[in-house]
Amino acid sequence: MQANQTPFAERLKVLQDHAVVQTLNGIRHGIERETLRINPDGGLAQSPHQTALGSALTHEFITTDFSESLLEFITPPEVSVQKTISQLNDVHKFAVSNMGDERLWPMSMPCFIENEDAIPIANYGSSNIGKMKTLYRVGLKNRYGSMMQAISGVHFNFSLPDEFWQQWLDKTSGETADKDAVSAAYFALIRNYRRFCWLIPYLYGASPAICGSFIKGKETNLPFKKLGRGTYYLPFATSLRMSDLGYTNSAQSGLNICYNQVDSYIASLRAAINQPSSAYQKYAGKKEGAYQQLNANVLQIENELYSPIRPKQPTKPLEKPSEALDKRGVSYIEVRALDVNPFSAIGIEENQFYFLDVFLLYCVTKTSAVMDAEQYQETEINLSAVVDHGRDPELLLSNAQQKIGLSTWALQLFAEMQEVALVLDQANNTTHYSSALQQEKQKILDPSLTPSAKILQRLISQQCDNGSLGLALAEDYKQQLLDSDYAFMNAEELAEHASLSIEKQRVIEQQDNVSFDDFLSSYFSVATTN
Repeated sequence: MQANQTPFAERLKVLQDHAVVQTLNGIRHGIERETLRINPDGGLAQSPHQTALGSALTHEFITTDFSESLLEFITPPEVSVQKTISQLNDVHKFAVSNMGDERLWPMSMPCFIENEDAIPIANYGSSNIGKMKTLYRVGLKNRYGSMMQAISGVHFNFSLPDEFWQQWLDKTSGETADKDAVSAAYFALIRNYRRFCWLIPYLYGASPAICGSFIKGKETNLPFKKLGRGTYYLPFATSLRMSDLGYTNSAQSGLNICYNQVDSYIASLRAAINQPSSAYQKYAGKKEGAYQQLNANVLQIENELYSPIRPKQPTKPLEKPSEALDKRGVSYIEVRALDVNPFSAIGIEENQFYFLDVFLLYCVTKTSAVMDAEQYQETEINLSAVVDHGRDPELLLSNAQQKIGLSTWALQLFAEMQEVALVLDQANNTTHYSSALQQEKQKILDPSLTPSAKILQRLISQQCDNGSLGLALAEDYKQQLLDSDYAFMNAEELAEHASLSIEKQRVIEQQDNVSFDDFLSSYFSVATTN
């Protein structure tokens, strides 16, 4: 390496190599968008998952998450950003066309909910796998409460093509792009993502305010201010969804999940699944003949681990995520730090795709040393600080134990990301990536342009409740979706998907030949021997 070149500059030269650039038009994305069904008055819908939408157990594109009222829309991995957005719009349009007078809640933090018991737990039918999915959610309710589970997010799935890894690994380290080398490279991406993850809630956090029903009866040290009839907010907050109030789990803070390599990640994850929890022992066994959780361990299953990013490999039926990773390595990563975008009918905008591609490819390009516990803790503290008061001009973050202003650090990252954006522009014969970066950079220079600031400004200037704003947006978006055209899947095709999914569920239920007790016992006996 030449003396005047940093490791980033050296790796950037590899990224700019023609053979590498040619592979970068093969990046693929998929989206998982969660949204609550609400009634015309803005309250949580109590109706079951509509039959017209198909089986939540087996439908490829439309399912439920924690609650019957919490829809999840899924798109398959695609190269074209426009195709993914159109597919997402199609399933949204189909859903609102089959929901009567219900609407889709356009925010991450829930609408007004009377109490925890007003959140119906998702029902996946009478098969053993369906009952297991429901029981897992019963366990979540008992452990953390249903209110936390009613929070919505957007998951951004991202994968680089095999051809990229072949060129990149050969030119940066002389490695063959086998399962282990590609997994190690994805884990390097993940470590850098965690270092810079605070940028995501700053740019895209859109939950600075919550409905008072969400914190009713909860203790919190956060210095909330109140507006309207029952909206609580933090003046500089970006994403209360990602705060200690939201979708996190303090009980997991001592797990020491390792992100240095795939083997240590799997080992630490499996240890948590087999580690008994004294706190959850009280839900062990049956109550009035029914289980209260899958088991009394720190994690019931691997999906219970809360993380702003996950390494992923598609699973086969009844295969655990760690088994899939162990056998076939990392196939893609799932970014889980995105709030629902309340300024979009489908919860995400096109610009976000281009920026996230730049950001994630930057995380690949930037050197990524292994992390010790102290360095990992630093990333957690930075993320928490930005979530609670990211727009505070006085906020200082910690970079390698050195204090640094958020905007100073962000502008340093943007300067390097600009080089990555230019490579992606070249690969795709466009200027979308550089334009996206410039658009996001304006939010660093002017925090009032962030979604969290725009939401708060609207609430405060109009002295209006979060619920009123959410309901107004929900009504606008329902009409917008109904007025839009199908692009890739029309109503007839989506109705066919729905009926086929119902038939698939029926077949699964007919094929069950063991009791639920035996099914669970078998599932977890395999888990402990892996």
